[in-house]
Amino acid sequence: MLRVLKFGGSSLADAQQFEKVANIIKADDTRRFIIVSAPGKRFSDDEKVTDMLYECYNLASKKLAIDEIFAKIEARYNGIISDLKLDLSLQSEFDRIRTAILNHAGRDYIASRGEYLNAIVMANYLGFDFVDAESGIFFNDNGKLDNKKTYETIEQILSEHTHAVIPGFYGVMPNGTIKTFTRGGSDITGSIVARAMSADIYENWTDVSGMLMADPRCVKNPKVIEHITYRELRELAYMGATVLHEDAIFPVRECGIPINIRNTNAPADAGTMIVSEVDNSFDNEVITGIAGKKGFSIITIEKDMMNSEIGFGRRVLEVLENHQISWEHLPSGIDAMSLVIATDVIKDCKESIIADIIKKTSPDSVVIEDGLALVSVVGRSMVGNKGTAGRVCSAIAEAQVNIKMIDQGSSEINIIVGVSEDDFLTALNAIYNEFVG
Repeated sequence: MLRVLKFGGSSLADAQQFEKVANIIKADDTRRFIIVSAPGKRFSDDEKVTDMLYECYNLASKKLAIDEIFAKIEARYNGIISDLKLDLSLQSEFDRIRTAILNHAGRDYIASRGEYLNAIVMANYLGFDFVDAESGIFFNDNGKLDNKKTYETIEQILSEHTHAVIPGFYGVMPNGTIKTFTRGGSDITGSIVARAMSADIYENWTDVSGMLMADPRCVKNPKVIEHITYRELRELAYMGATVLHEDAIFPVRECGIPINIRNTNAPADAGTMIVSEVDNSFDNEVITGIAGKKGFSIITIEKDMMNSEIGFGRRVLEVLENHQISWEHLPSGIDAMSLVIATDVIKDCKESIIADIIKKTSPDSVVIEDGLALVSVVGRSMVGNKGTAGRVCSAIAEAQVNIKMIDQGSSEINIIVGVSEDDFLTALNAIYNEFVG
């Protein structure tokens, strides 16, 4: 049995959190390879180390002094080291990083030093080996992960270590420069290591006891999801469920390695298991989760006999392609076609998009409406439960909310409803109460 563990920034914010992490690791001798993030916030008004490193980069790029902010970074690590009573000095590393910042090192390199330093501290505290991510995680020239080289190299390196700590968030380009994943990318590093080492389970430790059925900022005390499939997670992550970086599922999904979302502050909680398939006979809920977000626009094109006009849809989509715009959803009727698009990407080119659609398709009308919010209802059990879409619509209608669009995926594991942004919370709660109560 082999477990790969990743701990997020909130799990490593201070010495007390380090102690919790160490207790979790030492409680199970199969927990051998540990991926760490940079220290996160200790309290609501605190600063994340990564944000402070970005600030140093920005100051240096403007030829402004970094002494004050860099001193705060040093103090965070030195405080952790002191409180843990470690015989460790990071001064040579601090000096090297400060020099790199002042000499305009790359933004990714500077941002990655938070994880790098934290991994050194954690390895020292646990008595594990330190393995730098740049020795085993490789990107291609186009900035995409070189999967084959990465998996093979990590397996080779870690096979020489019984226990190791690896910094998350970054790897190396072919020219030797550091490249980071997007924010939250330590989740991806953990998934890569789990895949490379053929782990039995990938434990992702954070500050919540698993994924919730809805955003607690929107729905009061939502239930924890006990089991969720990779496909369902992708659907919810697309709509903003952010307990796990959405790209982290791809490496482990290839090998069917389950992900267990756990709470560092409540290690006895079982958390959420993310798996390939779930036996629906054990499900008590029709839906797995609800997520949503605001900030969408809908382009509605009407034209009589549109359905019989060969190439109509292709010409509309060509307009978006020419403007380098991707669409989110495409609900359509016989004589009408709608495109749901993120408002931010079309805010500066609405008039030209309308003009090009008119030129390409000669429609009866083209209208762009802003202020749309999308709510996604996701659940593998919806396939075997008749009337789920009707229940969604009825719940929204009873809440006195008007549905502007509805779209159900061909896989039938998700239903997406569009409502006015002003009705977003009302719709979300109405659906949750209908299915969960």
